[in-house]
Amino acid sequence: MQLAWKVNEGSKVKLKDYDPDSIDKQTDRTLAMAELEKLSEELGELQQLLAAAQHHSLLIVLQGMDTSGKDGTIRHVMAQVNPLGCEVRSFKGPTTRERAHDFLWRAHRVTPGRGMISIFNRSHYEDVLVVRVHNLLPQEAWSRRYAAINEFERLLTQHDMIILKFYLHMSNDEQEKRLLAQQKNQTDAWKLSTADWAERKYWNDYQDAYQDALSRCSTNEAPWYIVPANQKWYRNVLVARTLVHTLRQYKDEWQAQLVERGERELALLAQLGNQEQTNNQKKKQSKKAHSAPSMVNLYIPIVELAPGSWSVE
Repeated sequence: MQLAWKVNEGSKVKLKDYDPDSIDKQTDRTLAMAELEKLSEELGELQQLLAAAQHHSLLIVLQGMDTSGKDGTIRHVMAQVNPLGCEVRSFKGPTTRERAHDFLWRAHRVTPGRGMISIFNRSHYEDVLVVRVHNLLPQEAWSRRYAAINEFERLLTQHDMIILKFYLHMSNDEQEKRLLAQQKNQTDAWKLSTADWAERKYWNDYQDAYQDALSRCSTNEAPWYIVPANQKWYRNVLVARTLVHTLRQYKDEWQAQLVERGERELALLAQLGNQEQTNNQKKKQSKKAHSAPSMVNLYIPIVELAPGSWSVE
């Protein structure tokens, strides 16, 4: 089963080496749609175990150029996930309050607790992407952030958080085609933004920034995956495969924890049942004791008054 391309820790990424049009030869669109439905269902079942076990949390990071399909990936891949156990966070330009803190504060405060899934639609990586491309900070400042991000993600994984990061890799031509399609389709016109067109002139700068982020911040604990995203249906099935493949590794552990918890609860119930039975027996014995007739001394002295006559005192 073909998964998204994993970036090994310490490797040097060149995005030109990854074909955004790549498709697994054993998979066509019809088969992929059927597979995605099954994977989404299994993902929902794995989420139930994650939520019930309350031992791990899951953070999914989605990054990519405009129109690469971050929203679509969430909508299709997470279709069978219980919304009560999943949160989607979007990171745009920092607010005044967020600027008053370190750059990781706004991300850290919304990371998932145990049993929960969080999806970052864009993320803390914007602070080494947009900030770098638009020269919002000097290189000395933003270049230090790679190490800070690695330490931040290492801290999260040390507290039982599973982190999977996906870069949706789309070509320049495909982005242009999608932007033009939005202009022609009145239904999708609301998605249009002049900023999307304006950012296109920074395409090469963004590719360089992404290459450095993928190279410097893919670790064994929190790996990056590169997803060919020109074909939407293939993008979706690759992300779903990678998620399910990763979470399956925890399934036995979660089920064992739930069985152990169930056994403890049954033992407690049995203990409570025995205690209740004992209490009921004591109540019955006490009730019998109170309902039994009391033994009153009925001795009545008889006094002789005279010969042949008797009197009772």
